[in-house]
Amino acid sequence: MHKVLNKPSKQGFAPTRDQVVDLIAAYAHSVDDMRLDAWPQFFTSDALYHVTTRENHEAGLPIGVVRCVGRGMMQDRVKAFYSANIFEPHTYSHIVGRSEFLEQKSDMVISARSNFQIVRTMESGRMDVFAVGRYIDDVVIEDGQARFRQRLVILDSRNVDILIVIPL
Repeated sequence: MHKVLNKPSKQGFAPTRDQVVDLIAAYAHSVDDMRLDAWPQFFTSDALYHVTTRENHEAGLPIGVVRCVGRGMMQDRVKAFYSANIFEPHTYSHIVGRSEFLEQKSDMVISARSNFQIVRTMESGRMDVFAVGRYIDDVVIEDGQARFRQRLVILDSRNVDILIVIPL
């Protein structure tokens, strides 16, 4: 049985289940709609965004495909998307499963697991299943908004496209 969510603490409230689910959905829609300038705002100022394989995650290895520590690194990735990266234009379509809420880490943090599948559509119209895996999220309230304090993107396959220019 899960703890009661939205329990008050001295600093305020943990996010509600609805806030967490809404954050996960808004994130996917923002990326799918190519509103990448908004991407860093889904995270706390000191958040961790880490993309890794299931194999590395289960072995406890810190090696990943993408690792951003703090919103500044995320903003740099967005700038690189627009100015430095050379890639064939494409878009994503996320399919995110219903979130499972994990044991609450503290009075202020809610953790959730959501399975995902991302279909990539190339400018030519070709579509491929690009990524399948799970998100493990720690969500907090910062500046009155639910934000990711940590988002682990755990890919089922170790065969990863080396050019992940759009966040997963």
